[in-house]
Formats: sequence, C-alpha cells, structure tokens
Amino acid sequence: MPKVAERLVCCLLAGTMGSYASLVTAEEQAPRLAPVVDRTASASQAESGRKLESQALLDMLSKLDALQNETQALRSQVEELNHELENQKQRQRDLYLDMDRRLREVETGSHQAAASATSTPRTPMAVIGPGSAATAATQAPGDPAKERELYQQAFNDLKDGRYDQAISQFRSFLASYPSGEYSGNAQYWLGEANYVTRRFSDAEQEFRKVLDRYPGSGKAGDAGLKLGYTYYELGNWQAASKILNDVVVKFPNSTAAKLADARLQKMRQEGH
Repeated sequence: MPKVAERLVCCLLAGTMGSYASLVTAEEQAPRLAPVVDRTASASQAESGRKLESQALLDMLSKLDALQNETQALRSQVEELNHELENQKQRQRDLYLDMDRRLREVETGSHQAAASATSTPRTPMAVIGPGSAATAATQAPGDPAKERELYQQAFNDLKDGRYDQAISQFRSFLASYPSGEYSGNAQYWLGEANYVTRRFSDAEQEFRKVLDRYPGSGKAGDAGLKLGYTYYELGNWQAASKILNDVVVKFPNSTAAKLADARLQKMRQEGH
C-alpha cells in the first residue's frame, strides 16, 4: 500500500476513536450531571414561587393601604357631617331664641298698651277673624299667668330640641286655650315642630290651621311661607307656588315675602 494511503487510513482511525472516546465520556458523565440539573431546575422553580408570593403580598399590602385611606376619608367625612349637624342645631336654637326675644318684646308692648287702655272705657274692637287676638280676651279670659306659663313650657321644649314633647305640649295648650292670647303662635310652632322633624303631612295640617283659624295672627305670613315650604318638600309644586305667591302679595316687604320669592325663583330654576 502506498505510504500516502496508509497515512489517510491512520488519520481516519484516529478520528473515529476520538469521537468514540468523547461519546463514552459524555455518557459516563450524564448520571453525575442529572442531580445538578434537577437541583438547578428546582431552585429556579422555588425562586419563581418566591417571586409570585412576594408579588401577592405586595398586592395585598397595596389594597390594605387603599382601604385604610378610604376608611380615613370616610371617617373625616362623618366627622365633618357631625360637626355641620351640630352647627345647624345650634343655629336653629339661636333662631328660636331670637324669635322668643322678639315675641317677648311684642308681648310686653301689648301688655303695656292693654294696661293703659283699662283706665279709659272704649267700644270693643271689630272682630278681625276667628281666633284673633282681638277676640281672645272675651272668648277665653281664664288665667293669663297660667296660660303664659303653659305656652312658655312648650316653647322652651321646642327651643331645646325636645320636639316630640313640644308637639304634645302645644296640642295640650291649644286644647285648653283654643282662642287664647298665644293660640296663634302656639299653632304656628306646632306646625314648625312637625316640619323640623320632617313630618310634612302633619306640618301641612298645622300650618293650614294658622291661616284658617288665626288669620289675624302675627304668624299668618310665616305660616303661609312654611306651608309653601312644606308643599315643596311633599313635591306638590302647584300648591307650593300658589301659597308662596299669596305670601308675596298679602305680606309685601316682609321677610316672609322675600323668602317666599326666593323659593319661587328656586322652583323656576328647577323646572317646577
């Protein structure tokens, strides 16, 4: 065989033996490498699991923070509403106190005028209307001190926010003094106590009685105004509009007329 051919055969044999040796080495190493591969895969899976758990915890913490913020915001709103409610109650008490002061001034002036009139006989005053103050003295003389005491007790309950008790007291007063000196006022405050407690159907009846039974009362204009407000709350827009317009016409330049006109404007803006 030529030498060149021998060399080629030797090279081929050497390459084949090398490849076989590498294959044998890889096969021998495979069993030893398998645990390492398994541990690597397990570690990778464990790391992925830990990442998922961490993300879940972060999501939960984020939601918890959001809930805490919402709770705090709601708590703040409740505190603000409570504060506003207390302010409204205080303003309401102040309003009643101011009205009571004005009422006392009017009543004091009336008593002084009555005292000066007793020295000079005069003809009886014309009847202004059923239950008016002008006819009260002849219809229900009674005990003026007792009448005023009972009226003041009911009014004090109203001022102090004891509305149910005030309603009971005013009804009892009107049963005893249906045509007394304070009957028109008592009837009005009875309607007011029902209005404040949102008993609008009862308030409508009581305010209406002021207009029907005590048209000459100083509370007639206010009763008309609050009757209009009551119809507004009941959703009876036609009745509200009518009574409020009546207040504007019958009591011009009064506070009741101005408030009635303001409510009429509001109703027009609302499309009623």
